[in-house]
Amino acid sequence: MKIRRFIAPLLVVPLGLAPWSLCSGNTKAAPQAEKKPVFNEYQGTKVEDDYQWLEDDQAAAVKGWSNAENQHTRAYLDQLPARAQLEKQFQEWYAKTSPSYSSIVLRPGALFALKFQPPKQQPMLVRLSSAQELDSEKVLVDPNQLDHQGTTAIDWFEPSLDGKKVAVSLSKGGSEDGTLHFYDATEGKELGDTIAHVQYPTAGGSAAWNADATGVYYTRFPRKGERPDPDLNFYQQVYFHKLGTADNSDTYQVGKEFPRIAEVKLDGSADGKYVLASVANGDGGDFAHYLLGPEGQWRQLTHFEDGAKIARLGRDQALYLLSRANAPRGKVLRLTLDQPELAKAVEVVPQSEAVIQQLEPGSNALYVVDLLGGPSQLRRFDFDGRNGATIPIPKISSVQELVAGEDGLVLFRDQSYTQPAAWFQLGAGESEPKPTALRNTSPVSFDDIEVSREMATSKDGTKVPLNILSRKGTKLDGNNPTLLYSYGGYGISMSPGFDFTRRAWFDHGGIYVVANIRGGGEFGEEWHKAGNLTKKQNVFDDFAAAAQYLIENKYTNPNRLGLLGGSNGGLLMGALITQHPELMRAVVSYVGIYDMLRVELAPNGAFNVTEFGTVKDPEQFKALYAYSPYHHVVDGTKYPAVLMMTGANDGRVAPYHSRKMTARLQAANQSDHPILLRTSTSAGHGIGTALSERIKQLADMYSFLFAQLQMGPAK
Repeated sequence: MKIRRFIAPLLVVPLGLAPWSLCSGNTKAAPQAEKKPVFNEYQGTKVEDDYQWLEDDQAAAVKGWSNAENQHTRAYLDQLPARAQLEKQFQEWYAKTSPSYSSIVLRPGALFALKFQPPKQQPMLVRLSSAQELDSEKVLVDPNQLDHQGTTAIDWFEPSLDGKKVAVSLSKGGSEDGTLHFYDATEGKELGDTIAHVQYPTAGGSAAWNADATGVYYTRFPRKGERPDPDLNFYQQVYFHKLGTADNSDTYQVGKEFPRIAEVKLDGSADGKYVLASVANGDGGDFAHYLLGPEGQWRQLTHFEDGAKIARLGRDQALYLLSRANAPRGKVLRLTLDQPELAKAVEVVPQSEAVIQQLEPGSNALYVVDLLGGPSQLRRFDFDGRNGATIPIPKISSVQELVAGEDGLVLFRDQSYTQPAAWFQLGAGESEPKPTALRNTSPVSFDDIEVSREMATSKDGTKVPLNILSRKGTKLDGNNPTLLYSYGGYGISMSPGFDFTRRAWFDHGGIYVVANIRGGGEFGEEWHKAGNLTKKQNVFDDFAAAAQYLIENKYTNPNRLGLLGGSNGGLLMGALITQHPELMRAVVSYVGIYDMLRVELAPNGAFNVTEFGTVKDPEQFKALYAYSPYHHVVDGTKYPAVLMMTGANDGRVAPYHSRKMTARLQAANQSDHPILLRTSTSAGHGIGTALSERIKQLADMYSFLFAQLQMGPAK
């Protein structure tokens, strides 16, 4: 349930608006959701649910109430002085931003990437000769031409080993329900074959080509009739498709033994002799690995309990594993492909104080990306682990992508809180990376922004890092509007990242804070495990401690503190709203989870059981019920202002979570602060959302926060 952050570059322009606190209240009563009590029993405990009827997406009453909520929200947001001007400015600023390149794949003599070039609605698949030759660029697949409404998106792509063909998964409306298409990688001509349902938000999807590019191994979900309807988005398996044949003749490869909540990622070796299947047991962070070799048989290399988190095929006839077995911060193992047995693996990079996050075996060296509590470190080793060296990268930055090519070439994408993303290149024998032509430029400067790293103390004494971004010279008088963001789950780390939209926040006097709370992976697997399953309350305690630290150290006060989070971070927002409503004035929570007792009933909710737990387990039910935000809304409480944002096509977090939480908060709230629900009918969890809709979301979010935190015009 990984989230996509709202990203939209903003240019510094004084808006010249009137003080926005005049519009901080609600102008009209919210629609009333009828209470229809039902009782569900868990572990002998009967739990009342007044709004379970809001779970039915197709019910006329649900649609009517949701539409009324949208109208109510629009009536509030559209009358804010900042709203229309922000949307207009965002449109202009996006049009001025540089193209950005991501998801690079290298093939001999070719570089494939997703290129996002505003004001186009969706990223395109492009091919270049190299990272330094922009004039060689060829657009292969442009979703903006396929769908002028901007609702068709590329989920992922995979070029053949010779770079002459490419498989592309396409989905519509933010659904992430992908159909695989095949293209000639020279001219972008579609080859004709299509395969449906290879990708879905529950488990993603992937493909790997065979050696001679005559076919692909690919992931597929069951088709109607193969399993009962409730299982059609589960039981992902691997098939082989030969180009030019009907997909109903594709051959099964592996997966019947995989769990119902398997998530499969396929990778092929550079010579095409091997295919690796990395199988996640849901979203909890446990993996098993299967290998197809020249003999044509799949064999299991690791099991879920072995602690092997990442596996990569090297060019030296070896497999490299990132293992956390007896090494919570990670170690790297090497095993030869002629004897691929875990018991024979050799440790080549031992555990250290740094947390190993990524590994990439190149053509002449092994590269490792570490986390140092949030920021990144890049190291290079010989294949046997000798001659280790640290590669210099920008300070307090994050290496988010790393890819190796032929002849010792390595590319990596790096960004910081104050510098936009850029791809760097490191050649064979080189120790200093060089910037490539694939780099973002910002229409705004962050030269006046400083980043400090401080420590809050959580309820149990754990030190929690805070990354505090503010304009130089900001006075700590306890009156600065401050926005606090985090996530806290799945081992996902809050690393430094550049976001144009923060420029507007800073120009209106704001401070922006990112908290490295437990549940993430900033300090290794122990940090993650200290914030999942029955220990999830630690996550909320860490975030509350971050808010309290900012208040106690005069960064802000409760009337000028806003919280922001989405998906699993939306659960975080719900917990803070219900556990500490006095700590903040405003909360923006998007595509969030709030009813922890019924979350596992939705398709993707089942994948999250390994992270959250299940009501079927007595101890896990007890923990879930103890913090479930929806069940801890208390009548007569003065709640902060809340903007809930969700997508009607969300396959990762059912939109009914936002509906039920909104209805419950509106019924219970005794403050005059608005509780708003915004549902996008053309979007899902965030992946594949059209640029125009993202801009509208940003304008709504910022204008809401500016009003609630009493932020005046730009200074």
